Amino acid sequence: MSSVLTNNGAMVALQTLKSINSNLGQVQSEISTGKSISSAKDNSAVWAISKVMESDVKGFKAISDSLSLGKSKVAVGQNAAETVADLLTDIKGKIVAAQESNVDRDKINADVTALKEQIDSVIGAAQFNGLSLVGGGANVDVLSSLDRDATGNVSASNITVVTQDLSTGGYAAKDVFATGGGGETASGDAFSFSLDNGGGSDTLTIAVGTTFAAGDKVSVRIGEQVASYTLSQDDVDATTTDDMVAVGLKNAIDALGVDGMVVDYDAGSPGELAFTNNGTQDTAVTGQFTNAGSGGPGALSSIDVGASSDPAGALSAIEGLIDTAISAAASLGSAAGRIETQSDFIGKLTVSFTSGIGSLVDADMEEASAKLQALQVQQQLGVQALSIANQAPQSLLSSFR
Repeated sequence: MSSVLTNNGAMVALQTLKSINSNLGQVQSEISTGKSISSAKDNSAVWAISKVMESDVKGFKAISDSLSLGKSKVAVGQNAAETVADLLTDIKGKIVAAQESNVDRDKINADVTALKEQIDSVIGAAQFNGLSLVGGGANVDVLSSLDRDATGNVSASNITVVTQDLSTGGYAAKDVFATGGGGETASGDAFSFSLDNGGGSDTLTIAVGTTFAAGDKVSVRIGEQVASYTLSQDDVDATTTDDMVAVGLKNAIDALGVDGMVVDYDAGSPGELAFTNNGTQDTAVTGQFTNAGSGGPGALSSIDVGASSDPAGALSAIEGLIDTAISAAASLGSAAGRIETQSDFIGKLTVSFTSGIGSLVDADMEEASAKLQALQVQQQLGVQALSIANQAPQSLLSSFR
């Protein structure tokens, strides 16, 4: 049945042409954007997954920057620790040379002092944007990853870099006593001084008493001269450590040859020295305890191989300092290796995520090109079919002639 009111052929042709035009628009969008899924309406599930992955990629790029920054920080600390270890090894060579009895130990000590100053310079300069990994202080966390669990919750992971203490400062002198009459009494970290006025002479008693470690140094300044004793491991292991320190100090003070100064040691009073000033002038006396510490070469300041020092004690102390510096360099090197490995992994993970996103939403340009050619032909045929269908009612006029 033919009808001038309802043209079924034209309606079918129109719907077909609309479908072709819709597909053609989709292909043209793929070609122009490069994506088969460019918005949520194209495929909401795949689009949502791709957006989550894209956010992770942006996070990984930020992590990569953090790891690069952390790698630079650790590299500065590692280089400093290795340099300190080398300088301490040079100091050890000087100390070994000072063990000879017929060498000028004061000149050797001058070289040791110069090397100690160089170590201070290295440690002071070893900072990255104000952060030092060899000066002690809190550990440093380097952002290393974003972890997403099965429920979608995200948490940050860090690589903790343990800060090393290679500082030679931090163990300031303790001026615990200065003579001047009046029966003064003061105490310090390792010993206490007390004074009794006794007519024409002053008597000073030093009582040594603390928990010592190898490399700790006890010093007494008498006027402008300094006598010191550095503890060896044998001293620490002995049951009479206080006595050994007191005797060591007495020998060092006697070697100074201070005019009128008499130092007595009484085995009945462990760890005590009695000073008597028989000179004509008051003499200022101060004390200092330098703790080797457990973190860095704080005992470096106690290294002394001068003529009036104990070179054997310095040799014992330097071994511990070298071990500390080597351990610090090894720790920072391990952290640097871990950061570098994580940085490589994050780089590969970013590439994998980017590739995965592409497989989800990127358009296949070869397929899109083929579709475009086919749809353009279909569009032309659809237009022709619609034109033919629209002419069908015209043929009914011949029936009324």
